[in-house]
Amino acid sequence: MYRGTRSCSIVIGAAGTDWKTLALIPGTVGAAPLQNIGAYGVEIGEFVREVAAFDRASGDAVTLDHAACRFAYRHSIFKGELAEQLVIGSVTLDIPIARAPRSDYPVLREKLQAIESPAAGDVLRAVIAIRQARLPDPAVLPNAGSFFKNPVIDEQQFARLRVRAPGVVHWPYQGAVKLAAAWLVDQAGWKAHRSGDAGVHANQALVLVNHAHARASDMLALAARIQASVSERFGVELELEPAVY
Repeated sequence: MYRGTRSCSIVIGAAGTDWKTLALIPGTVGAAPLQNIGAYGVEIGEFVREVAAFDRASGDAVTLDHAACRFAYRHSIFKGELAEQLVIGSVTLDIPIARAPRSDYPVLREKLQAIESPAAGDVLRAVIAIRQARLPDPAVLPNAGSFFKNPVIDEQQFARLRVRAPGVVHWPYQGAVKLAAAWLVDQAGWKAHRSGDAGVHANQALVLVNHAHARASDMLALAARIQASVSERFGVELELEPAVY
């Protein structure tokens, strides 16, 4: 699970199945609210009660409640306005004991379809199996996880897109439509592409990998080419998911 929160979940006996969809996301607890990490329709921000941080400007310890964190899709105040000011020290979570798993994502729904009433352990094992099969271990093949956000477009733009790409993978999202960025990158021909040591993973087109000695500039150059390609083919703009400093 998100390293540092998995043990917490087990210790407090949190059985909410949707919480388990965050399994195996690599990183640290402090980075979780910054990025508002998420997977399969669930985001860490849903469970954050408060975040304790050190204010570099004032030298004070501060606490931000859920509303003050300004969580959005892969974003928070820690990644935005206060990115250079606050250092996160701890995160307090409220985890529901019993909440049904989200099934908006076909890959997870398919993995669980044989189980009549999936328990927390079933969801946890399914998510881990999916991630291990599709995503590279950053300790073995360096990567930053998903390199592009899943774009969100309105219904009018989606109607136009479906004319150009009838098979586009999508799902409802807060009154709009969220697209699978991996599908867009794959269909644009970038899956398994390699430019020097910078490349696109063979099993998951959303993940850019460093095969050996690629520099940050190499990775960003590849990302820019992918963005331009997807924009030209589908009229959809991809936004970088990692914070680039």
